[in-house]
Amino acid sequence: MCAPIAPYHGARNAARDVIGPLGGFVEVHVSTPLSTCEDRDTKGLYAKARQGIIKGFTGIDDPYEEPESPELRIDTTDKTVEECVQEVILYLEKEGYLGAS
Repeated sequence: MCAPIAPYHGARNAARDVIGPLGGFVEVHVSTPLSTCEDRDTKGLYAKARQGIIKGFTGIDDPYEEPESPELRIDTTDKTVEECVQEVILYLEKEGYLGAS
């Protein structure tokens, strides 16, 4: 399992190319609006990025290329962490990655 912040198509495609042949690759897009990310930001990083204090911040002054066709897309706006985890587990079970052997 790998959980990188990969804001560019090229990086995600490279990961798929390397990992896929070794047993499968599941791209999970944690799809959360920028405004929600800013509302949840307890460290104030988004505010600092908007003020220009932090440079190269994804979604503020550095681009974010939304995945075009991830295997799983989860909008966390109105979901708990537990509900999001359950979505991932259900997907992995359905696709045969988890379950009875």
